Amino acid sequence: MQEAVQIFQVIISILLILSILSQQRSAGLSATFGGGGGFHVSKRGAEKILFRMTIVFALLFVGSSILYLFV
Repeated sequence: MQEAVQIFQVIISILLILSILSQQRSAGLSATFGGGGGFHVSKRGAEKILFRMTIVFALLFVGSSILYLFV
């Protein structure tokens, strides 16, 4: 069971890293610290899906980490 959780964590962590790196540079806090333009653009289409998938991957990673503690 521990090996399955570890493999799941590795896969989710790779997907999480890829989803974070594929987001636009001007999104999020980088705009606060000097990146991006001076106007607000709402997320649409693929960018919105990618943003939500990043949240899902992060929650799955945290959940699998907690599960690993009890296995």
